[in-house]
Amino acid sequence: MAGKEMHPARASHQQDRKARGGWIWEDTQYPPKRLRGSEEEERPRKLPKRKIVLLMAYSGKGYHGMQRNVGSSQFKTIEDDLVSALVQAGCIPENHGEDMRKMSFQRCARTDKGVSAAGQVVSLKVWLIDDILDKINSHLPSHIRILGLKRVTGGFNSKNKCDARTYLYMLPTFAFAHKDRDVQDETYRLSPETLRLVNRLLSCYKGTHSFHNFTSQKGPREPSARRYILDMYCEEPFLREGLEFAVIKVKGQSFMMHQIRKMVGLVVAIVKGYAPESVLERSWGEEKVDVPKAPGLGLVLERVHFEKYNQRFGGDGLHEPLDWAQEEGKVAAFKEQHIYPTIVSTERDERSMAQWLSTLPVHDFSATALSAARTGTKVPSPLDGSEGDGGGDTD
Repeated sequence: MAGKEMHPARASHQQDRKARGGWIWEDTQYPPKRLRGSEEEERPRKLPKRKIVLLMAYSGKGYHGMQRNVGSSQFKTIEDDLVSALVQAGCIPENHGEDMRKMSFQRCARTDKGVSAAGQVVSLKVWLIDDILDKINSHLPSHIRILGLKRVTGGFNSKNKCDARTYLYMLPTFAFAHKDRDVQDETYRLSPETLRLVNRLLSCYKGTHSFHNFTSQKGPREPSARRYILDMYCEEPFLREGLEFAVIKVKGQSFMMHQIRKMVGLVVAIVKGYAPESVLERSWGEEKVDVPKAPGLGLVLERVHFEKYNQRFGGDGLHEPLDWAQEEGKVAAFKEQHIYPTIVSTERDERSMAQWLSTLPVHDFSATALSAARTGTKVPSPLDGSEGDGGGDTD
C-alpha cells in the first residue's frame, strides 16, 4: 500500500527550512510532527527569531555609505560588513543576507559616502544566541562596532518610529575667519564674539522652513521640502594636533540630501563676509538661491530619537526604552578613538575644508530670478522614495 501523501503546503514548508549552526529559522504555520526516540534527539534545535534593535557606530571613510546595494560588489558599504558579520556569528541564515527583507531589516538613517555615525540604529529579526554582541563584533573591523542591543515590539521599524535625528558637523575654526585672512590659517582661534555670531545665525534655522534651496530637484511649494529643525548651535572650540576645531550640532525631525552640509555652508559664507545675512530669509522663499555645500568629511550621525515609542512602550514593563544611557561611555570612546581622529587626519592630509573655502568667491549670493519651480511642478527626484524623506541626511 502506498504511504500517505504529504500535504503540499507542508512539503513546501519543510523544503524551505534552513539550518545553520544547529538552529532552524522557521515560521511555524504548520507545526512539525513530533518525533520520538533517537530521531528527536538528532533533530536540530529550534530557536525563535526575535525583533531587536542594534546601536551601531562606524567610521565612514572608505565606504560608499550605509545602505547595502545587493548584487553590487564595486562599492563597499557599512551594511555589507554588518550582514557578513551577522551570518558568520550565526545570528541569521545566509539567505537572509542575500535578501534583507527576510529579516525585516531597516536602518534608522541612511548615511552616504564617507559619513560616519556614533548612534545609528537598525532593526531586524535575529536568533538571540549567547554572547551575541561579542560574536558579531568579532567578525567586524574595529572601525565598525555594535555597542548595544534591545528587544522591541514585533512590528517595530527603526526608520518609521524615529521622531528626530541629531547630527554633528566637525570643522576647523579657520572656516569662520574673515575672507581677507589666509584661507588656511592654522593659527586662527575662534573668538567669543564670532562664536556668538555663528550661533545667532544657526538659531535662525530653528522652526519650520522650506529647504528647497538646500537640496536638489525640490520646488519651494513642495510639502516635502518643508522641514522642522528643533535646535542648531555651535559648541566651544577645542584643539586637536595644534589645529582648532568646533562642533555644530543640529536636531531635526528629518533631513533631505545635502541639507545639513548646505545649512553649514551658507552660515560659513555669511560669517566670512561672502554673503549678506539677508540671504538666509531669501533661501526659504520662492527664489532660487545659490547655497554652497560644505564638505562631507565632518558630518556624523550622532543620535536618533524615539520619544513617542518610549512614551508608549518604554514603561509597560515588557520593553526597554530606547535611550541608550548605559552605552553613552562606549559611544564617546568610539568617537574619540575612530571618528574624530579620522576627521582630523583626513583634513590635514586632504585639506578638504581649505579647498572648499577657496570656491566660495565663485558663488553668486545676490538676488536671482524666481525659480521655475515657483509653479510648484514636481520634478522627479531620486529622493522621493522610502529612504529620501525622513531617512536622515544622505550626504
